[in-house]
Amino acid sequence: MKIIKRFLAVILVLGLAAAVLTGCGNGTKDKTDDTKPGTSTGGKVIKLGIFEPASGDNGANGKQETLGFLYANSIQPTVEIAGETYTIEFEIVDNESSTDKAATAASTLVSKGVSAVFGSYGSAVCIAASEVFAQAKLPVLAPTSTNPQVTLGNTHYFRLCFLDPFQGTVLANFAQDKFGAKKAYVLAKLGDDYSVGLATYFRQAFEGLGGEVVYETFPEGTSDYNSYITNAKNGGADIFFSPTSPEAAALIIEQAAAQGWDKPILAGDTWDNNVITAAAKGKPVTLYITTFYQEGGNAEFDSGFKAWLNANPRMLADNNGNDQISAISPMAYDAYFTMLEAIKLAGSTDPAAINAALAKATYDGVTGHIEFDEIGDAVRSDAVVKQANTETGLWDFIAIQGVK
Repeated sequence: MKIIKRFLAVILVLGLAAAVLTGCGNGTKDKTDDTKPGTSTGGKVIKLGIFEPASGDNGANGKQETLGFLYANSIQPTVEIAGETYTIEFEIVDNESSTDKAATAASTLVSKGVSAVFGSYGSAVCIAASEVFAQAKLPVLAPTSTNPQVTLGNTHYFRLCFLDPFQGTVLANFAQDKFGAKKAYVLAKLGDDYSVGLATYFRQAFEGLGGEVVYETFPEGTSDYNSYITNAKNGGADIFFSPTSPEAAALIIEQAAAQGWDKPILAGDTWDNNVITAAAKGKPVTLYITTFYQEGGNAEFDSGFKAWLNANPRMLADNNGNDQISAISPMAYDAYFTMLEAIKLAGSTDPAAINAALAKATYDGVTGHIEFDEIGDAVRSDAVVKQANTETGLWDFIAIQGVK
């Protein structure tokens, strides 16, 4: 019996020693779950945060933006840092499309020890979480957050997309050039930085071109837009412009069609989603949007991304059940590789070093050449205009448009 007890004691000591050694690797981390994209199975790791909505008003678009990061990681899951190979591991949080939840979600990423962050879809949550990232000295790269306040007055937030003053002016120019519009009805969501911001920039540009604007807002929780559509009709508007979430957009489209609204509906980048083309399909509506990329712009990306989506039911579901490509997915793809360029340039996993390197990073991506100005905004001078094809349920490319 004593021999057996001594034998068991030796086994226990050896087991404890092995556990200690496993937990004390020099800058390494072992994982056994390789079924989730962006996880490591051993070796040196650099953690990157994904700060995106997977629920709430912008959940559909947040999932599509996240898909761009995950696909990019499937293409290149490692990065070379100072001569050593690091596996890129994602920490993903759902900010729930909510400014009230944004800071808590950001704090979760800080606690996970990430070196840099991607996101978010939705300018308002970026602005709400910005101070948390600033205090943690974490660099953040937003692929598609267009409100100027995201990067203004700080050195840690960067973006890949054009800004709303530009987008609003493009849309105002398009409304007058394409339709000869003299009067615009503009509907924004009250309290939403993106919606109110883009509506304001459109209004300023449209009025600056000699047009007249009727402007209204709707509160949180609205699902009945019929009175607003009636106001647009009774007011004699030539166009209906509403920069909203996809959730609100689908309802606006359905209710406008039911009321027989026969004038053009215009929107910004948030409507670039297959939820919108599905809502417009088969309905007598004319819908145009501005965005960052049109499917067909890069054949290699398009074919690879579609094959990747169709091979994984969960990914396909997150793309709203089909393989249509929203511009936000290739923008996220480019953001991932731009961040990798910054990490390589920094030669370090230190957030401060990556932050400094990101300001100097350049990358030729699927959506074009990427470099940043002194504020942290990518240099962009064109927008893609596309139209919802109500027969096919797809987007048709219309033009690349700048401003006058």
